[in-house]
Amino acid sequence: MSKFKTEKLNDHVTRIFGFTSELMYLVEGNEKAALLDSGSGIGSLKSCVDKLTKKPIIVLLTHGHVDHAMGAAEFDSNNVYMNHEDDYVYKDHGRMEKRLAGIELSELKNEITVKDFLPTIPCENFHDLKAGDIFDLGDISIEIYACSGHTRGILCFLLREDRTILLGDACNYFTFMFEWYSTTISEYEESLRKLDASLKNKYDNVLLSHGDGNGHKDLIKGVIQVCEDIKNGNVDNIPFEFQGATGFIAKAIDPITVQRIDGGIGNIVYNKNKI
Repeated sequence: MSKFKTEKLNDHVTRIFGFTSELMYLVEGNEKAALLDSGSGIGSLKSCVDKLTKKPIIVLLTHGHVDHAMGAAEFDSNNVYMNHEDDYVYKDHGRMEKRLAGIELSELKNEITVKDFLPTIPCENFHDLKAGDIFDLGDISIEIYACSGHTRGILCFLLREDRTILLGDACNYFTFMFEWYSTTISEYEESLRKLDASLKNKYDNVLLSHGDGNGHKDLIKGVIQVCEDIKNGNVDNIPFEFQGATGFIAKAIDPITVQRIDGGIGNIVYNKNKI
């Protein structure tokens, strides 16, 4: 099994590359450290983290998806936090069928076997995580913001002193909004507008949970505009299928870069029955 690759972003933030395209972030303060997301639960993420810091660790999960929450099993559940509004999706994605499907996204799919998977642990053991919660790590703090849409309980994390927001999967260049557990586009837009207002003048940098991990500062506003375009019918509606679920890509993309052909910022894959 390959080892996790890491990238130092600054003196206290390290990006960790997972095995199914997911990204995690270790934030280290003077007193403790926080692991933002725990990946797919393939291989030993804790061994990687233990090499990066010797400080006590808390685990903050953005949401309950298979590629973001399943690595939590390696950590003391007394130190793991997740919004319990996402219990429903965590339990669904914790099934081995779902976890095995996730490795299709991995370059290592021919190397990964069932024995490489950590067990799925009960999410009832996790502490509840809510908008407004603040975690002081010593010289750097993390503030929690809600952004219901991709899942109902998904959260964003503001590294206040760094003026950096982890939008993760909540708002990105190809936001999945077509699954059965996603909100409507109208509900999502309302969440984005509240998030945008709450974060005004609080960040300069955007982190994401896939791709190269770097987002445009105006990404939230760009995705809000895509919501408006969907509601107004100003969309290209490119059919899309992922692990048996189908939807439509709002804005046409380059199939290689997945960037919008019109040069716009952000995109949404949506369900026409949930606008």
